[in-house]
Amino acid sequence: MSATSHPWRHSLQSFGHPRVITMLFLGFSAGIPLLLIFSSLSLWLREAGVERSAVTFFSWAALGYSFKFVWAPLVDTLPLPLLTRGLGRRRGWMLLAQGSIIASIVGMALIDPAQGHTSLTMMALAAVLLGFSSATQDIVIDAYRIESADVSLQALMSSTYIAGYRIGMLVAGAGALFLASDFGSTRDAYDYQAWQSAYLIMAAAMSVGICTTLVIAEPPTRATRMPPRSTGAYVRFLFMFIAAVSGFILLFYYSSEVAAELSRTLTEVLGAKTIAGFLVETTRLGAGVATAWVIATFMIRTDIVSREMMQDTYIAPLKDFFRRYGLKSALLLLLLVGVYRISDIVLGVIANVFYQDVGFTKPEIAGVVKTFGLFMTIAGGFLGGLLSIRYGVVRILLLGALLSAATNLLFIALAATGHDLGILYLVISVDNLSAGLASAAFVAFLSSLTNIQFTAMQYAIFSSLMTLFPKILGGYSGTIVDSLGYPSFFMLTALLGLPVLALIWQARNYLDPPAEANRS
Repeated sequence: MSATSHPWRHSLQSFGHPRVITMLFLGFSAGIPLLLIFSSLSLWLREAGVERSAVTFFSWAALGYSFKFVWAPLVDTLPLPLLTRGLGRRRGWMLLAQGSIIASIVGMALIDPAQGHTSLTMMALAAVLLGFSSATQDIVIDAYRIESADVSLQALMSSTYIAGYRIGMLVAGAGALFLASDFGSTRDAYDYQAWQSAYLIMAAAMSVGICTTLVIAEPPTRATRMPPRSTGAYVRFLFMFIAAVSGFILLFYYSSEVAAELSRTLTEVLGAKTIAGFLVETTRLGAGVATAWVIATFMIRTDIVSREMMQDTYIAPLKDFFRRYGLKSALLLLLLVGVYRISDIVLGVIANVFYQDVGFTKPEIAGVVKTFGLFMTIAGGFLGGLLSIRYGVVRILLLGALLSAATNLLFIALAATGHDLGILYLVISVDNLSAGLASAAFVAFLSSLTNIQFTAMQYAIFSSLMTLFPKILGGYSGTIVDSLGYPSFFMLTALLGLPVLALIWQARNYLDPPAEANRS
């Protein structure tokens, strides 16, 4: 008995380690921005009279999380003038990202979306900057966590980071809604000043991250498999990134009128506005990505950016993954990573708007969905972790996907009953519990796919890929609801989970449990 009790005592004592406590505050800082783009902003825009289809398009502002692997190498190695010298590589980037997050939130607070198209455009730009800055902070915090302590503390640091992250999400989700309501903004009586004050308070809450960054120690410099590069090489790499992103933004911005006209034409031809809009916007997004790719390729071929640097940064981690699994199984696993969260994310984009449309007030949404739902998600995470240890990751991955899709059907009952707090509590309990369970299994699954030699880059790719397609599709959720109605939309999100079940069933053949356990 004593032999087994010592590790438990040691683990509990380790929760007081300074590095472990640090991750609680950094997790809080990381949890603040997401819901200010993905949730609270939706209700603000809806109260301001913005159309539902336009509201859900704003979820694309969080796509920075899905493309963070693109600039992760810059964050990993590029020194910042003054900041790197004064604070160190990790803390310098962390402070820059946090300052940019505060500036973005303040910028959003200074814009009234009810003032028309120009205001909406400015709000979208501020939201995109917030998503980019927040994703950058995530990259730095992940690197700091891995480098600042040995393996024995990593699990505890991850646990406190997640706890802090959830608390930050609670503050930005429920807290922002409570504040806006208390300051006087309602669905029937929109008050811009109320939302402005709420967002300014959220910006002030980021001071927790700033203070933490200033008092923590820089982690020791770690060995790297990449050869050292000159500052000029990384500056040119940064220039390539800026040029490629600028090309994407300019094409996307100036093609808006052409896209609108083409959408109208296709609607007349196809007789389906939703399908026409999806085809046009997907083509437009693809054209923007292609433009960025052409710009980057040109700069590489003209030796503005080192080919060897691109090889070490991007190609080597991908080659390793395909070498270990083979082409067929690697593509299958990447497809599974890309669609596993699709049911939850697509529904989640419009969930707050749905709650408000069926008659729930902001305080009710904040209390039940944000606060109570948070604890159910945490409970589901612990349950998913325990079950994964007992029965294996793949089995719980399958169970999580099944529950995530099936629980979406409960929203049909909520749509039918309308304003019923009892039904809302039931739906949130089951849905968030299953979401937490699925997330825990999915994180373990992603970890099992990663080669420790390429951990940072490969995990960045996996974590980016897992939200990319669901968020793009989620941008159309408002348009789909306008066309089909809520019950049919919820049925559609449940059906989206069926292909995921088939992919997991196939993927089980490529995952050897002992090897999986060793890698995770």
